[in-house]
Formats: sequence, structure tokens, C-alpha cells
Amino acid sequence: MGKIVAVEYVTLDGVFEEPAWSGPYFNDELGNWQAANLREAGALLLGRRTYEGFKAAWPQMEAETGDFGVRMNSMPKHVATTTLTEPEWNATFLAGELADAVAKLKTEPANLLINGSASLVNYLTRHNLIDEYRIMIYPVVTGEGRKLWDEGTKVALKPTDTWQTTTGVQVVTYVPA
Repeated sequence: MGKIVAVEYVTLDGVFEEPAWSGPYFNDELGNWQAANLREAGALLLGRRTYEGFKAAWPQMEAETGDFGVRMNSMPKHVATTTLTEPEWNATFLAGELADAVAKLKTEPANLLINGSASLVNYLTRHNLIDEYRIMIYPVVTGEGRKLWDEGTKVALKPTDTWQTTTGVQVVTYVPA
């Protein structure tokens, strides 16, 4: 049985959107860690907006990102959408009730990796479908922007691993308590 792993960038004040603020802190430590996350996944599980953004960006970035870009572009993607109709970029669109479709995916042996996709993360959290949260907490306060956690989303988490990069990013792995 596979597990669902959400890997997210957040600021100290919980903002996750448009992570241009992460640039000055991203280094080889995080790059290697992100590559390991991608290698251990059998497929990506994405919300529509993240899928569309990744689909537009990653094919053009393959040359500069090497094996990571090749993996991003070639691996299967499962996309939660009710508006898109033509899957591209190795994608399949999840049909029917989303919680049921994702629960069925979890019966497969491969892990599913979520990047970004805050609406999807919140939905799956409320349905107890995420097995692990890997959060990169950047030493930045933006004062505005969309938070990772929607109002009303509740989950008790237990830290299982923590480490800090040389640039001050705290990387904490949590599992549901």
C-alpha cells in the first residue's frame, strides 16, 4: 500500500503561495532532499492549479534541471479537477468522489507526492488521507498571501524528523498523531 506525502514550502507566518521568497534560501541541501522526495514517489498527486502551473513550466526547465526535470516530466500525474477535460503531460484526471478516488490510489504500492496544491492538501487532510507532511519552513515573514491551511482545517500532527539547512530553512516531517 502506498502512502501520500505532501511536501510544502511555507513562511514563518504560514504563507505558501508564490514562493519566490524561497529563492535566497534554496541550496544544494534542499535540492538533494527534493530530488530524494521525487525519486521515492511513483506518481504526483496535484490540484488543478498546480498541475497547470507545473505543466507550463517543467517541460521548458528540463535542460537546466537535469534528472530532476526528466523525472518531473515523465512520471505519471493524478490530477484533481472538475473543469479540465483533456489530460496532458502524463496526467489522468481523477473521476467521481475525490476522497474515494484517492483512497483507491492508496491501495497501489507506489507512493504519491503532493507539491503545492493547498486546496487538495486541505481536502485530503480533512478526509484523513495524507500519511506524511514534509514542511520546509523558511525564515521569512511575508505578512500577506494565501496560507497553507484553510480556516476550518484541523489535524493533530506528530513530528518524526527535523533538520535545518545551512541557510536556516527548518525541514520538519510530521505524521498524523
